[in-house]
Amino acid sequence: MHGIVAGSGPRSTLDPRARRAISAACIGNMLEWYDFGVYAFLAGSISAAFFPSSDPTASLLATFAAYGVGFLARPFGGAVIGRLGDRRGRKVALVLTLLMMALGTIGLGLLPTYAQIGIAAPALLVALRILQGIAAGGEWGASTAFIIEWAPEGRRGLFGSFQQVSTASGILLGSGVAALLTSLLSPEAMLAWGWRIPFLLGASLLVVGILIRRSVDETPVFDATAAATPPATESGPRLGLRAFGFTIFWTVSYYMLLSYMPTFTQKYGGLSASQALWSNTIGLVAMVLTVPVFGHLSDRIGRKPLLIASAVAAILLSYPLFRIVAGGPGFATVVAIQVVFGIIVALYSGPGPAAISEIFPSHLRSTWMSIGYTLAVAVFGGFAPFVATWLIAATGSALAPAAAYLIPMAAVTLAVLARMPETGKARLA
Repeated sequence: MHGIVAGSGPRSTLDPRARRAISAACIGNMLEWYDFGVYAFLAGSISAAFFPSSDPTASLLATFAAYGVGFLARPFGGAVIGRLGDRRGRKVALVLTLLMMALGTIGLGLLPTYAQIGIAAPALLVALRILQGIAAGGEWGASTAFIIEWAPEGRRGLFGSFQQVSTASGILLGSGVAALLTSLLSPEAMLAWGWRIPFLLGASLLVVGILIRRSVDETPVFDATAAATPPATESGPRLGLRAFGFTIFWTVSYYMLLSYMPTFTQKYGGLSASQALWSNTIGLVAMVLTVPVFGHLSDRIGRKPLLIASAVAAILLSYPLFRIVAGGPGFATVVAIQVVFGIIVALYSGPGPAAISEIFPSHLRSTWMSIGYTLAVAVFGGFAPFVATWLIAATGSALAPAAAYLIPMAAVTLAVLARMPETGKARLA
């Protein structure tokens, strides 16, 4: 027994309480991931402001290392806040994560630079990224469980995909704001004060998310199982390990093909800073538009065919597409390639939230789904930009991130998927 039971109930409609709850989860999730993700799109300005160096590559590596530290904190947040979600309810966890993210984002927006306070500046930057990482670690599992448990039977793939739509929309918003600012402001203005605007804007928006989340009800699945004796299931650590393997390719593809690409296309593809951000934004739009399509399709044909197709597509296409980008083909070609990358990620992200939630029963879902997912993100995803930068420097090849990282990780997850049962038609437990 996992998070499902045999049989598929009738397809039910979405009642008003569920509509409000899912909307609240998605809005808050979007705002939280905007705040967490915008750091990557402003890496150039942040590296100059907090990690000054005569070697631009060393400075960029330090910036991405600080980016990765936020991901290292995510398993801790997933374990602690996930446990809170399983014991006290998903809603309590979701309000807490937004409060923590708001504090971290306000701090980043107001933080003095290295030129103003010296070594304390990067130290405080790392501390604030850790706070954001703890919040993000708790957010993913709690919001995914919340949405899946409110979704009608037979439509979990579709409604679960909204979790990824809201996550990608937050990153898309961050990419769009960064692209707009780099288009409107001079490089000097961006370095002096422009990089602060996205953080301060995000902090103010989070207040709206907190108010919305406080007004919704707890999930019916949690209410029904909170007082019941937990059923006999596989152990939490064993199921968490499965979620870990399930997530490896998902997180590497997400952060390699989306968050890292503005840096790659600018440095190796011949694009300007604004072109790199706009091409990435268009790729994110393609992902956001197709995620619900694939989520809905997984309710009809199952989760595994789409998940496997995504991993296989990455294995076959990532190396030749990276090679084309590294040849400097021009803005239009890079945009087309980023659209392809966005669709590859969407193939996995559509059915992904439902599939990973269906691994677990209710009393383990928030805790062990969060732990398995966030550990994989911390180990493989958060440091993807750092690993990509290091691999290129170590090998001298701009194609190393695809050949030595993305493709092997896709193969690992493909092996995990081959052993997983199909859960698309079963009832959530």
